[in-house]
Amino acid sequence: MAIYFLAEDFEQFPDPEQADESGLLAVGGNLAPETLLKAYRAGIFPWYNEEEPICWFSPGERCVILRDKVRISKSMRQLFNKGIFTITRNQAFDQVIAHCATVLRPEQEGTWIVAEMQKAYKRMHALGHASSIEVWQNEKLVGGLYGIEQGGVFCGESMFSLAPNASKAALIHLCTSYDYALIDCQVENPHLLSMGAELMPRHEFLELLQRLRG
Repeated sequence: MAIYFLAEDFEQFPDPEQADESGLLAVGGNLAPETLLKAYRAGIFPWYNEEEPICWFSPGERCVILRDKVRISKSMRQLFNKGIFTITRNQAFDQVIAHCATVLRPEQEGTWIVAEMQKAYKRMHALGHASSIEVWQNEKLVGGLYGIEQGGVFCGESMFSLAPNASKAALIHLCTSYDYALIDCQVENPHLLSMGAELMPRHEFLELLQRLRG
């Protein structure tokens, strides 16, 4: 399928079902709040590297967690019961996104959360469209996640962990403490699958998104 090239002042995203096999739908455009809102409402998200144009994705299979299917292991239940972590919401959004950009995973060489992306999501947070979950241990920020809110859907963007199980604690808290029926995890990984994430065909995801986003 052809990749769409978006002008800086484009008005509408192409149909997400037109994405190629990798999930890439379009290139270009901008990261203004109204553009990001259009994207997420259509099941599209930006993902690109530094010194590259903005790339917009809508994978053929979406990694999601349904509220009633989150898997909490015995060890994680014990961790919560011991009160090792203190978990907050929207108390340190800027710190969370900065950590997500700089705390690299073993298989990761760089970050897609470039300065332009950080600025865009901080603005979304200021406008009330983006939220963070923070995990604290001994008053130190040791884990967290951030993403975009759409009614009954939370579109997770990234998470980080500086202590064992801190990012898991953030995700479990997100899934169990709020009224999100669907957590959009975008792309699968073993960490998410172990916690109950599943792959959903794009057309099913888009239909569910339209019903739940409000």
